[in-house]
Amino acid sequence: MKYVCDVCGWEYDEEEGYPEGGIAPGTKWEDVPEDFECPLCNVGKDQFSEVE
Repeated sequence: MKYVCDVCGWEYDEEEGYPEGGIAPGTKWEDVPEDFECPLCNVGKDQFSEVE
């Protein structure tokens, strides 16, 4: 699954993770820490939407 930031469009891909931010490839969105912030615009997880 992929999740996109509603504010700036940055995309989190579960397959790729976000190694630069300490999130390993294969990490499910629900397992990303609740205090995660978008690396581009710093909004929280609640500002992301699932992408088909």
